[in-house]
Amino acid sequence: MAQDKNRIIIFDTTLRDGEQALQASLSPRQKLQIAMSLEQLGVDVIEAGFPISSPGDMEACRTIAQTLKETTVCGLSRCVEKDIDACYEAFKGIDHFRIHTFIATSDIHVQDKLKKGFDDVLAMAISSVKRARNYTDDVEFSCEDAGRTPIDHLCRIVEAAIRAGATTVNIPDTVGYTFPLQFGHIIETLFNRVPNIDKATISVHCHNDLGMATANSLTALSFGARQIECAVNGLGERAGNCPLEEVVMAIKTRQDFLNGLYTNIKAQNIARTAQIVSGITNEPIPSHKPIVGSNAFAHSSGIHQDGVLKNRNTYEIITPESVGFKENNLHMTARSGRHMIKACLEKLGYHEGTYDLNDVYARFLRLADRKGQVFDYDLEALLFFSHDEEEDTQFELNSLNVIAGDKNIIPTASVKIKIGKRLRTESGTGNGPIDAVFNCITRLTGIKGELTAFTINAKGSGMNAQGQVDVDVKYNNRQYHGKGLSTDVIEASALALINAYNSIYRAQIIEKEKKEEE
Repeated sequence: MAQDKNRIIIFDTTLRDGEQALQASLSPRQKLQIAMSLEQLGVDVIEAGFPISSPGDMEACRTIAQTLKETTVCGLSRCVEKDIDACYEAFKGIDHFRIHTFIATSDIHVQDKLKKGFDDVLAMAISSVKRARNYTDDVEFSCEDAGRTPIDHLCRIVEAAIRAGATTVNIPDTVGYTFPLQFGHIIETLFNRVPNIDKATISVHCHNDLGMATANSLTALSFGARQIECAVNGLGERAGNCPLEEVVMAIKTRQDFLNGLYTNIKAQNIARTAQIVSGITNEPIPSHKPIVGSNAFAHSSGIHQDGVLKNRNTYEIITPESVGFKENNLHMTARSGRHMIKACLEKLGYHEGTYDLNDVYARFLRLADRKGQVFDYDLEALLFFSHDEEEDTQFELNSLNVIAGDKNIIPTASVKIKIGKRLRTESGTGNGPIDAVFNCITRLTGIKGELTAFTINAKGSGMNAQGQVDVDVKYNNRQYHGKGLSTDVIEASALALINAYNSIYRAQIIEKEKKEEE
């Protein structure tokens, strides 16, 4: 069936290009959770990873492909045989998947990075597309740094890639160099000069180094591009990728200007997906971020407030509800059973088998006893932390007690931790209650890391919202991240540091095993 020429394919690269910008790699379980949210959002293609890069990425790509039901899963490869073969290994047995192979085409990349001539690059592109077509009929080819590639070279390689079997050809502005009209002219020239361009979907992948990613992507649509490659919250290398939420809502809001173009994205799921990605990646959403920022629908000016009260359209071109900002309606208490929790998770898009129901339910009961009423955002937060925990946890918080007050009271903490199978207790003081707790944990674990970042965020709203604490710890010149969740921010802080120290402990074990093998 031919593609509807008015439908814009949304290709999400949060799990590949977006992950490259993170301080720490995502685990396969974290990547799966994001992938499930993207499918719930209605994303057409998910670039799940770069299978050749690591066993973890290979595992994540395979698990995502086996789990998702509707979204096409894609793997990235260089124009190298082993990369393409790795994509096939990741997706072998899946009914439909995409292989995305790329090579640099600009003079500076071809000559200074690849140390080749353009004809060599052309031959590698043709060979790689043909090899990928042996595995799947859905092959995408990208001309890396197309924005700075001589137009004659760009036309030649696009024509050759399509002739070799590429069904999608991507034109990336890899370093965010072009301006909208300039980028649009590149797309227009390709449509005018490449004779077989009607045989493939033309895609664009724009970076935001000069703040042009959204504008360049939307301009390309006017000149014939029909796929946009983007990432939730604009995650990506350097200044990031084109933000999914921005292009989707621009297309939806300005269909009049774009002559009826549309996407299959379920816009009401945008806010929740943005929050899930932010929580898992530890990348906060700036308050002023378009579409999903906390101030995106806030009105401070008296004139604006007056206008909105009279007619929301005066200062709101989209509504908060249209992207999913609304009151949560899944209310749960300690009387709720497992079936209720399972049904709520299903409604939120989390399918049975992708989480441990017994573990989530046990955490839910503890939270419900503390908080009284539990909301859907609480349940999702519990799910994040359930997925994050590893089976080989060495340190586990058992209990803590803190004494603090005004300047006349010395903050004192008593902390009990399960270390392996033993329970150990330590007491100590600090500059404040959290410092006292951290001093106790450091002595108990024997790990002395340097705290380089500490943040607290409310998960939800109201006085009973859970607090999420994120910490970054430097140890042996490596950065480790930890996070904790609790209605008590001191407890959340302790859980976060213990989470980071567990990561350090696992790294020490791996290092020890390597030395023993040597």
